[in-house]
Amino acid sequence: MGIITLITDMGLTDYYVAVLKGNLYKLAPEVSIVDITHQVRPFDIADASYYIQSSFQEFPEGTIHIIGVDSEPIINSSNGAYPSILLFKGHYFISNDNGIFALILKGESPEGFWRIDNVLSNPKGFRFPVKNIFVPTAARILAGESLSDIGSEESSWRVAHTVAAVIEENLIKGSIVHIDHYGNTITNISKEIFDRFENAPFTILFRKREYYIDEISTTYNDVAPGERLAFFNDNNFLEIAINKGATGNGGGADSLFGLRIYDLVRIEFTPRGSAKTIDSLF
Repeated sequence: MGIITLITDMGLTDYYVAVLKGNLYKLAPEVSIVDITHQVRPFDIADASYYIQSSFQEFPEGTIHIIGVDSEPIINSSNGAYPSILLFKGHYFISNDNGIFALILKGESPEGFWRIDNVLSNPKGFRFPVKNIFVPTAARILAGESLSDIGSEESSWRVAHTVAAVIEENLIKGSIVHIDHYGNTITNISKEIFDRFENAPFTILFRKREYYIDEISTTYNDVAPGERLAFFNDNNFLEIAINKGATGNGGGADSLFGLRIYDLVRIEFTPRGSAKTIDSLF
């Protein structure tokens, strides 16, 4: 009867996620529910957008994605955030319009955008909007209701921005935007930006002098276990990692290098082995 994914910042120690699923099964007993993650950093729509961008196109068109991050509506304000539906690349996204839709679109145009109607008629919805607004909306879409019957079509949505990698002459400046379960650190430096330098020699610089990397690997096993590497992952973003390094197994790149979200990562396109310039960059 369709697929619904869940992306929230609710964690797994409370009952909240179970409540969402229970209500989905009551309204759509045959639905398939997929947990993308419930470990988004609390209220962090940039982190939520990373998970969405990395996963949604792996699902078939027609999938409904419920995003429960910073989900409380703000009504009757010049900077309001209304429960809404975005249709983009054949996928439905249900969320508060808190800037997340702009981060999903990245400047592209959607097939449509609707503000969910009658939100004010259900004050209870504000107490747990993901359950009381988003879940029933997803069930209505699954049942085949027209989006025009569910909401009012709009032509604009709230704008938000994330920190983007930038190019300065022979330098790419980026930052760490995600740290995965293994301690691998993923940056916002894309292969497309890196390739603009046409295979020029480079040095990847982060944290301390001795941590530099001056080659791109193809897989983790290009280096020995416990050795550092950099490569472009399945989503074509630069990742700094330790082969087979994770908590309990020597430590991942985050713990061994002291890397954290939003830490600076630079790629300097100068002759290979130019680590002597690192101190001047930080």
